[in-house]
Amino acid sequence: EGVLLDAIARASDRPAPSVRRAAMLSGDLGETALLALTDTADELDDVGLVVGRPVLPMLAATAASASAALETTGEASVEFKLDGARIQVHRNGDEVRVFTRTLADITHRVPEVVEVVRSMPARDLILDGETLALDEDGGPRPFQETMSRFGSESVGETVLHPWFFDILHVDGRDLLDEPLSMRRAELERVAGEHRIPGRVTDDPEVAEQVARDALAAGQEGVVVKALGSPYAAGRRGSSWIKVKPVHTYDLVVLACEWGSGRRQGLLSNLHLGALDPDGEYGEPGGFVMVGKTFKGLTDEMLRMQTELFQEIEVRRTPGTVWVAPTTVVEIAIDGVQRSSRYPGGIALRFARVKRYRDDKTAAEADTITNLRGLLRGTPE
Repeated sequence: EGVLLDAIARASDRPAPSVRRAAMLSGDLGETALLALTDTADELDDVGLVVGRPVLPMLAATAASASAALETTGEASVEFKLDGARIQVHRNGDEVRVFTRTLADITHRVPEVVEVVRSMPARDLILDGETLALDEDGGPRPFQETMSRFGSESVGETVLHPWFFDILHVDGRDLLDEPLSMRRAELERVAGEHRIPGRVTDDPEVAEQVARDALAAGQEGVVVKALGSPYAAGRRGSSWIKVKPVHTYDLVVLACEWGSGRRQGLLSNLHLGALDPDGEYGEPGGFVMVGKTFKGLTDEMLRMQTELFQEIEVRRTPGTVWVAPTTVVEIAIDGVQRSSRYPGGIALRFARVKRYRDDKTAAEADTITNLRGLLRGTPE
């Protein structure tokens, strides 16, 4: 998209920042190109927020820790990063419309979100936030349960709860260019209990404590936001920095699939298993499959495992070599989700290979119990 916007700017002889801003606020590349090529520079610059017309959401960079993020932002609002679905909500009087991060209108799917925003003390609003489903204890349900309800065309029993972290417009005032400190205060007034939890601080230890609190609550992590930053629709910069923990687990290779394309002739996609010492899901001391990955493998790893796995092969099925469960590999994941595909009832989220653990035996691999503990945010 950035390449297209730069091309539009060159073709129209308009400043690239003006073209980017118009595209972000209109949410329409085609409309932006038409304006840039056929209208005046002033008309391009006049493109602004319109209640009811979604804008591209502001995006966050990443950091390894909340304290590291704070070094970049300075004093910041350190806010929970919910394990939910991004929403942008527009209200014009009693009419409320809800959009996804890709600007799709899903108002009919989320009447509970509509009712919450309709009850807020304002006439016109544009809010940015997330929605997710909660369990009986008030903790987040697994991500795929939220997304299943979020994507359903019918309203089921699962209720989605909205929380908001930014306000772009209120009662005739565009707030995009106002500092976050002001937008945050206005959001507190309007959204009240529906504002995402967080604290303003320049203290690294306070920021780390907020991050620990978020994880303890079953959420993904935190987003650290510079207090003086405007809302840069559609942009990813250093004003917002997300921090999510990366979990690493030692798992056992159960099989490997032959690759394709540039990996043709090499064993690539790993089948991964967790130790089941008590036989909850099979034979005691066996291994329960929890996912697959081909990500993170270097060329050297690919060559090594292609040779090794054929040496410890126990059988073959079309496209797959099954091996003796003796090879331990360290896998980084963002978490787990419920899954009926595997006997342990979970599947890895965003798994990638860190390294092979030649120093460990399969009996030292992480257990299915430890992985299942991630369903509630903390290992058992």
